[in-house]
Amino acid sequence: MTTTVNVHEAKTHLSKLLERVMNGEQIIIARANKPVAMLTPIIETPANRVPGNDAGKVIIRPDFDEPLPEFDV
Repeated sequence: MTTTVNVHEAKTHLSKLLERVMNGEQIIIARANKPVAMLTPIIETPANRVPGNDAGKVIIRPDFDEPLPEFDV
């Protein structure tokens, strides 16, 4: 959803407008009914995963899937 507000209203209610933007709304700021700027949410993307980053830090023993002695019957 997009809403248009004038500069005076944007200055007066900036905190409330930012809350609305954080909830996904886009706000257009206009001067004399002409769009000047747009407030939009910043969507953070997760950092790219680098495969093999922990290579050599985990050791998997050959018998990792053998039954544990305490469960022998």
